[in-house]
Amino acid sequence: MDQNALIQFLPLVLIFIVFYFLLIRPQQKKQKEHTAMVSTLTVGSEIVTGGGVLGKVTEVGEQFVTVEIAEGVNIKVQRHSIGAVLPKDTIKHA
Repeated sequence: MDQNALIQFLPLVLIFIVFYFLLIRPQQKKQKEHTAMVSTLTVGSEIVTGGGVLGKVTEVGEQFVTVEIAEGVNIKVQRHSIGAVLPKDTIKHA
């Protein structure tokens, strides 16, 4: 009876292993990369937010970042909403 029960749970275990390697592990890796990217923000970094707003970081706080999106126009965004850090001088060429 024990061997029969093991065979019944084997597909469930295999499905969990496949989910781990195809979904959970890549998502954890992506989250670590995003956290590292947000923690390295400095004044002068050029960024794009999750909403697609381009700007230059003018002030870095613990939870929020002030971003200049046009000359004299500053907005505050949450750190975790930053989608990517752009290469230097990307905004000038956009």
